[in-house]
Amino acid sequence: MVAQQHQQGRAVVTALVAAGLVACGAGCAGGGAAADDVRTGTGTVGPVHRAAAALERAGSAKATTSMEMATGGTRVTIRGQGVYDFRKQTGRLKVLLPQDPAGTAEHRPITELLAPGALFMKNRGAGVPADKWVRVATGGLTDGNLVTGGATDPYAAAELLRGARTVTYVGKTEVAGIPVRHYRGIADLGIAARGASKEQRPALRAAAKGFATTEVPFDAYLDDQGRLRKVRHRFSFVNGHQKGTVAVASTILLYDFGSPADVRLPEPADIFAGKIAE
Repeated sequence: MVAQQHQQGRAVVTALVAAGLVACGAGCAGGGAAADDVRTGTGTVGPVHRAAAALERAGSAKATTSMEMATGGTRVTIRGQGVYDFRKQTGRLKVLLPQDPAGTAEHRPITELLAPGALFMKNRGAGVPADKWVRVATGGLTDGNLVTGGATDPYAAAELLRGARTVTYVGKTEVAGIPVRHYRGIADLGIAARGASKEQRPALRAAAKGFATTEVPFDAYLDDQGRLRKVRHRFSFVNGHQKGTVAVASTILLYDFGSPADVRLPEPADIFAGKIAE
């Protein structure tokens, strides 16, 4: 029974990452109760709204991502690690899919290149030559690639915070030994899209239209320079291939600001143009 549930969970992961497409069928259903003791003064919302700008000033960073999905009575996790250039809004991640119930990995790590308007994937899976990349236009995805690739674009995650409407200052804590301020609240995808950079706006607009609700609960941890050290968004959507709702929690850790982040996008000849196997 456990193995069967695990396989069901991995089937959702495959639909999200290996196929490179989120099946939102009847529409994504986000949610989450508003935080207690909500405060909306500029002193609380302001630092969260400015998080993306602070990252742009920082230039670049190393990133660790985690995307947890609960479905079919089990929980599976996709992990990623890489670098991101916040000024160019480009990044490179190596994404690891969960192991099968026997403990043997069925998929090689997927290399993902993040760029404005596009997601490039290598080692995508069956039907794609090993030396070719698959390109997905993020503006055409119903979730704007917030969960499709198994990792939320770090700059898009920060831009989403521009839509924060209700925010509570939780208090001071630490992330990886760095003092941070913890904020909790709800962001609105529609508001975030209107305030986002022109590069991220199409994807966030797509997400605002694709989800049944535009509200996204979040926890954000900012250091003394206003830079995001950790951010966690919580999504849920109706899976078009299986009945029921899939809960998704996307977490990003940022560290070693200023690290080299040379991301070279594939040449047109290196992009796979054939049919992708399901």
